[in-house]
Amino acid sequence: MGIRSLIGQTAIYGLPTIVGRLLNYLLVPLYTRLFVPSEFGVYTELYAWVALFMVIVTYGMETAFFRFVSKEKNNPNVFSTAVSMLLTSSIALFGLAFLFRNHLASAIGYANHSEYIVWFAAILALDAICIIPFASLRNQERPIRFAFLKTVFIATNIGFNLFFLIWCPFVLKNNPDSILQFVYNPKIGVGYIFISNLLATTLTTLLLLPEFLKIRFNFDQKLAKNMLIYAVPVMIWGMAGIVNETFDRIFMKFLISDSSTAMAQVGIYGACYKVAILMTLFIQAFRFAAEPFFFKQAENRHAPEIYAKVMRYFVLACLMIFLFCTLFLNDIMLIIGKNFREGAVIVPILLMANLLLGVYYNLSVWYKITDQTKFGAYISTIGAIVTISLNVLLVPVFGYVGAAWATLICYITIVVISYFLGQKHFPIPYPVKALALYTSLALVLFFVHHYALDFSHVWLNRFIAAGFLIFFATIVWWNERKLFK
Repeated sequence: MGIRSLIGQTAIYGLPTIVGRLLNYLLVPLYTRLFVPSEFGVYTELYAWVALFMVIVTYGMETAFFRFVSKEKNNPNVFSTAVSMLLTSSIALFGLAFLFRNHLASAIGYANHSEYIVWFAAILALDAICIIPFASLRNQERPIRFAFLKTVFIATNIGFNLFFLIWCPFVLKNNPDSILQFVYNPKIGVGYIFISNLLATTLTTLLLLPEFLKIRFNFDQKLAKNMLIYAVPVMIWGMAGIVNETFDRIFMKFLISDSSTAMAQVGIYGACYKVAILMTLFIQAFRFAAEPFFFKQAENRHAPEIYAKVMRYFVLACLMIFLFCTLFLNDIMLIIGKNFREGAVIVPILLMANLLLGVYYNLSVWYKITDQTKFGAYISTIGAIVTISLNVLLVPVFGYVGAAWATLICYITIVVISYFLGQKHFPIPYPVKALALYTSLALVLFFVHHYALDFSHVWLNRFIAAGFLIFFATIVWWNERKLFK
């Protein structure tokens, strides 16, 4: 029943995430048609910085919360202590960012836009404050409220984007004297994406007030110390991990030799990353449900077998997503603007890289439940070194294509290291041979369709793609029918 519960909660967590993100994803066609690649590059780069700093401002507290709420048998002080620490640190970090906004803006190449620093500091502070209440909802297995709040955020964000980027320009074009002239400034441009995010985040924080009111303000210093000891290695490997995910988008403009095309390449790379949205959404939905699930199964004597089955289901689902996206790649690329479609070649690479990242999330269970998070720091640090080294070597020569290959090689590296270390410290009987065969079959089908059977007739290509997808699903179903039952 444990795995059934995990699948069900992945669906509940994932449904609003997937539907909402797909609606949010509809903004990508809007962005890639309203903004040129260099402007979209600004959006891509700054959100990469946000991802990096989010790890810093939360400093591993989410994972520490799950671990200690399990160890302490749902002791309410765990919630109160974690929220109190994050509330204090977030306010302090926002204050520092506000004071040094001009210096920070200059340091990342946006000297004329110090307002970006203020907006994103506020977004980061609010997100950090909300992370434990959201984690508490997951721990209490309240996916409906969790899903509702996430859906409100996404819907509000979309609404503000449409208001600022579509409605305001349309109204002012036909009626320049409209009252909207006092709330809309065309010079802000891509900045309205960031303002929309801030407004939606503020609303979500207000809706979480019932969760905040559960704080007892019993700050347990000993508990806080133990949580920090556990969390700091998590933060270190989280930082190293996010470097693996974002280094290319943050530093690509500095590595590309032709500065005149650098931001355009960042924009194309970011848009193609968005094309891999189905894989990203599934992995995110899985993580929401899996982390508390893994900790709760830790005391089960059959835990290793359960983790192995979860890995099997996970990889098979990801391979179906990989095949769907790559076999119908020409159709999927129509979602983004014409100026961005030259980057289609990197989408299969990024899809496989994200699949391996999901595998790594599964493998990481061994050092989390054995309280050996230092190994996560070691592994992610090695991955970060690989990422930085390969980007420095490949991006100046191959541009964003080099960045995509660096990402894939990095995730191959950390998966291999994590697997062998895990088998030594906490053996789990993962079906390596079976999953390797399924992966090989998926890759063969992709290469045959893309390079050997790439006909000029669009519908013939689609027919063959559908046939390959059904063939793969049939093979999986036939071989795994006992497990599925």
